[in-house]
Parts: sequence; C-alpha cells; structure tokens
Amino acid sequence: MVKKKTDETGEVIEGAEETQSTDAVAEESTESKPKRSTKKAAAAADAPAEGSSIVDSVIETVGSAAKTVVDTVAEGAANVASLITGDDSDKKVHRGKRAEKIGVVTSDKMTKTVVVRVDRLIKHPVYRKYVRKRKKFMAHDELESKIGDKVRIVETRPLSARKRWRVVEIIQKAEL
Repeated sequence: MVKKKTDETGEVIEGAEETQSTDAVAEESTESKPKRSTKKAAAAADAPAEGSSIVDSVIETVGSAAKTVVDTVAEGAANVASLITGDDSDKKVHRGKRAEKIGVVTSDKMTKTVVVRVDRLIKHPVYRKYVRKRKKFMAHDELESKIGDKVRIVETRPLSARKRWRVVEIIQKAEL
C-alpha cells in the first residue's frame, strides 16, 4: 500500500510503504468473520449478568434491613435515655382505640356516676329474627347528665368495683 507520509520536519515523503504488524492483520481477519454463538455461550454470557442482579437485590435487601435495625435501636436508645433523665416532654402517649358505646341514662342517683342502658340488635342464630338485647353500664359522669339523656361512653381504667366507663359527651338532652 502506498501512502504519503510526513517526516519530522513536515515534508511529504512519497512512495513510502506502510507496514502493518501481524497482530493488526490478525485482528482484521477475525473482525471480518461473523462469530458463531451457541446456546451454552449465550447462557454463560447471561449468567454473570443475572447473578449480579441477584447479588444487587440481596445487597439492597440487606441494606434496608440493616437501616431498619439501626433506626429501631436508635429509637430504643432514645427511649431509655428519656426514661433515665425523666424528660418525656416531646414524647406523646399513643393509646389504642378504646371501646365506645351510645346509650340512654336510666339512673343518676349516685354522685358523679350514672347508669347507662345500651340497646343492640342481634340476629337469632336459629330463627334468624332480630332480637333486642340490653345491657347496663355504670359510668363516671363529670358532665352531669340527667335521666333520659342520650350519651356516649368510653371504656376506661377501673374507677370502682363496677365502674369501668366514662361519659364523654351528651349527644341529646332528655325532653322534660
């Protein structure tokens, strides 16, 4: 192959032949031939990519689990520190949902205590007829409700031998 070359001074030298190394010739010959792919070669080529994706997902899962553990331990340590120092100003107490019932006041003769009758309908298991059931609850009453008032009561800690409910609001006043 005849090509024009330039020397170090920038002059053009004509008629100089370019020589190629045997490595370059070998590369050109392999590039021109299409490579044959077999199923085994394709599977071997896919395996590392699939394995790395599994490894990546495992690493992500372990990382998120470690973060959860660290957060839980940090929260526990903060709780212990607040118990030791007695600083609970920023801590709110979360209680579960307390049972609520709506009923009618049947007695108000006790001091700060009323008896509330709660009515409910249940279906009889054999006769499939709705049956009216009644139950009486003793409730602590700071709102001074009267007989016939419709009130909402909430479950609370034991206040006396039979009193475990508290009047939260008077829904409807009794007609006089």
